[in-house]
Amino acid sequence: MFDVERIFNIENEEQFEHCALELFRYQAEHCEPYRRYLELMAIHPTGIKHIEDIPFLPIELFKSSDVYCGDSEPEIIFTSSNTGSTVPSRHMMASLEVYREAFTRAFKEFYGEPANWSIYGLLPNYLEREGSSLVYMVDTLIKECGSGGFYLNNYEQLIRDVESDIKPKILLGVSYALWDVAEQYAPKLKDTIIMETGGMKGRRKELSKSELHKILCEGFGVDAIHSEYGMAELTSQAYSKGGGVFYAPRWMRVMVRDVNDPFDHRPNGMRGGIDIIDLANVSSCAFIQTQDMGRVMEDGGFIIEGRIAGSDIRGCNLLIHNM
Repeated sequence: MFDVERIFNIENEEQFEHCALELFRYQAEHCEPYRRYLELMAIHPTGIKHIEDIPFLPIELFKSSDVYCGDSEPEIIFTSSNTGSTVPSRHMMASLEVYREAFTRAFKEFYGEPANWSIYGLLPNYLEREGSSLVYMVDTLIKECGSGGFYLNNYEQLIRDVESDIKPKILLGVSYALWDVAEQYAPKLKDTIIMETGGMKGRRKELSKSELHKILCEGFGVDAIHSEYGMAELTSQAYSKGGGVFYAPRWMRVMVRDVNDPFDHRPNGMRGGIDIIDLANVSSCAFIQTQDMGRVMEDGGFIIEGRIAGSDIRGCNLLIHNM
């Protein structure tokens, strides 16, 4: 197994590139779907000398294949929320400890020690199914905080509990549920960060992030809405503290590709498909070609601008269907 501790101790770009290339060669050999994908593309791992040349695995393969290179049976399999699809993604993880280390370190990097906070999880659709990596993460952080908890549709109890809590608080909720609370109760919560994640899940009409954040700011009486960016196929999360600009932890990078040519990466500032290097994906595949659209800023932050329509995805569809 790849040396995970090196990943979490990355301090500069040189170390990141070295780890990324080493992990690429390991996964190109041991992760069968990735190896087959590279073979279909006639790409030999020894020919990859720079991080920009690493091929990204289409995220759809997490639905149809066991994207896994662990030395033993996976300790856990997380699944996607399956919105609008009959087949959920499956992320097989060899070690829950790696996942705990990734999300705990990322949280500390952006928000400090969990014990200084109370975390309230308003994640009804995630709690109503099994296999959610987000629920596991939030549950673990709540336990480290020692205060907070999960709520389904009991909004009034949530508001009372947050208002009576004297600690700084994070209310992390799926977008449609936060919208419901803001619209129905408009609670002006003190010392509370409102953090949205997960979209509308088919429960309410889709809004742009700016429209949603304006509604939430007015409803909760806050100046900015924080956001969490993650997915079942990733081990790590990125965070935005406002304005929709996300920043990733040190072992994660975001790149933008041309939607018509998945091997053509765009300069910073240009819009395209989002590719993610998540080095914490040590037992699956660290190089993911997502279906999100966005831009990478000059300072390394990135903005998500929606999803790529299925008809717009080119270059890899035939390969996916042949695997």
